[in-house]
Amino acid sequence: MVFDGILIAIIIGFIRGGSLKGFADLTFKKGWIFPLLLLFQIVIFYFQNKIEWVGQISNLSFMAVYVVGLYFLLANRHHPQFITIFIGVLLNFIVMAVNGGRMPVSLEAASVIDPYYLEATKNALYAKHTLVTESTNLAFLGDIIPLSAPYPREQAISIGDVVMNIGAYLFIQSVMVRKKDKLLSTTT
Repeated sequence: MVFDGILIAIIIGFIRGGSLKGFADLTFKKGWIFPLLLLFQIVIFYFQNKIEWVGQISNLSFMAVYVVGLYFLLANRHHPQFITIFIGVLLNFIVMAVNGGRMPVSLEAASVIDPYYLEATKNALYAKHTLVTESTNLAFLGDIIPLSAPYPREQAISIGDVVMNIGAYLFIQSVMVRKKDKLLSTTT
């Protein structure tokens, strides 16, 4: 969902007359963390069903990604929208932490998803998610919101995902449209 939100924000930024040039001026503290986390997640996702010990620690690995990601967001709170993104990530981290490092997904919300994904989740082959059961803690923070047509990709998302996407949207808009808005304010 986060990638969808970023793409939508960029498209709207262009519609608003914005540009990607503002991204060249961005500075991040500990900027190397984000690409490293992305690569680490891809490696874990790829090998979790191929190498037994990777699968056994995948839930802890994903939790570590969240902890380091939260640190990165906090270190970059000088970008005001990062606080909103931080809150969304924190909500997802909390629900995963109280459920053994797995994101609970409701069967109802997952029903809009590819049946292969749903079957893999039921069989614990997809280690980042688990189905909501009676013993699930804070299930309302899990992936309980189904997205389907007219939305272009069927998926289940969480409240944290929504909050994260709002923050990402606001951040991208501030970067893409910022120079144009500043130029207009100085000429009036």
